[in-house]
Amino acid sequence: MSEYVLFTDSNTDLPADLVQQLDLSVIPMLFEMDGKSYYNYPDNHEMDPKEFYAALRGGKVCTTSQVSPSRFDEIFSPVLESGRDILYLCFSSGLSGTYNTSRLAVEELREKFPDRKIRTVDTLAASMGQGLLVYLAAKKRQEGMGLDELGDWVEENRLKLCHWFTVDDLMFLKRGGRVSGAAAVMGTMLGIKPVLHVDDEGHLIPMEKVRGRRASLDALVKHMQATAIRPAEQTVFISHGDCQADCDYVAQQLREKLGVKEIVTSYIGPVIGAHSGPGTVALFFVGEKR
Repeated sequence: MSEYVLFTDSNTDLPADLVQQLDLSVIPMLFEMDGKSYYNYPDNHEMDPKEFYAALRGGKVCTTSQVSPSRFDEIFSPVLESGRDILYLCFSSGLSGTYNTSRLAVEELREKFPDRKIRTVDTLAASMGQGLLVYLAAKKRQEGMGLDELGDWVEENRLKLCHWFTVDDLMFLKRGGRVSGAAAVMGTMLGIKPVLHVDDEGHLIPMEKVRGRRASLDALVKHMQATAIRPAEQTVFISHGDCQADCDYVAQQLREKLGVKEIVTSYIGPVIGAHSGPGTVALFFVGEKR
């Protein structure tokens, strides 16, 4: 069995120490602010998350773009030239064109490297939901699972990866077309907080509306209570848009109400954060269904 490299992209929002521990290769995603382009690396060395969210709160606009075919070629070719194969677990096709671009790039690379195996898998997941799926896949690789078997495992299990989000500022969802301008203004006036999830097609979908921040955080926990598989035995991920106290509140509720012991938290990176905004809290776990 040939050695293979497990690739993903920085939309996993995995902390740098965990990326190193899992021996992952991470493609940094591109974002732009104030006319300047940045790459989002796991160690955030081009822009600190606090700086990023402070800029959003100050009215700066961030734009994002998908990975180009030439960028995939640039990153993957040295690995293939070294005699290693590639399995790439990609950001949801329901939120970006990156997966389709990766497929085109892989077809061209297969012609250049006919003896190498290259596979790209659509995780249909985002932020630390994608991160949790990659984390579980990396554990399977450490147990000795081969490239194709692992790719199949991800495709078979990705729809058990549950994502539940709540946002604090509806105007960011309005910019992305998730809510109308009128709904955003009215919701802000009434203190309405939407609760969203990522569906089976990998799209971010509003699911319910609650009044008040605390109620929206409690709603995330209730959804996990409803569908999680053996929650006390899981490693659960929580990501946040520069609101550590709210993230800690959700973590404490999970410990008290569901007996969860292993919780990993991290910032929501710029590519997701540009659209969800400061104050977003997102909970990820394995469930019976999304």
